[in-house]
Amino acid sequence: MNKRWLRDQLAARIRESAESAERERDSAAIEARDGATPAEKREDARVAIEYASLAKGQSMRAERARTDLGALERFDPPPLRKGAPIAVGSVVEVEGEEDARTFFLAPVGAGIELSGPGGDGFLSVVTPASPFGRAVMGRKVGDSIEVEVKGTAKEWTITYAC
Repeated sequence: MNKRWLRDQLAARIRESAESAERERDSAAIEARDGATPAEKREDARVAIEYASLAKGQSMRAERARTDLGALERFDPPPLRKGAPIAVGSVVEVEGEEDARTFFLAPVGAGIELSGPGGDGFLSVVTPASPFGRAVMGRKVGDSIEVEVKGTAKEWTITYAC
């Protein structure tokens, strides 16, 4: 599997998020400054304060996304040698009694859905800090893991890793 392609797809999604946050920040800042007449602002300053707060939050979101992009620029997912323990950069499949999941273990981007090469299936991005990431780090194909999902412990077996 072309993991660099997955990394680039993840970077594109995070870049879109950063750009969206920057647009929303700019829009909220304009609204805070120009959204009401001076008389309305004197009468009810809460609106301007709320828009200013929204602009600050969007700015923080954009900054986090830009930081994540920097981490991805330095990230070159290595191939996983046969029998090697799972590490950041691995693509992992797990199967349980009720379901199967495939995910890309990346340094950033938790929760983002990626499509497989050629549009073949979907992979969820997990990070080493996530419950799934913690559970699979250092494990090997054939190992069982237990992860709490929505308050219930579920067991999966690692069926594939590359």
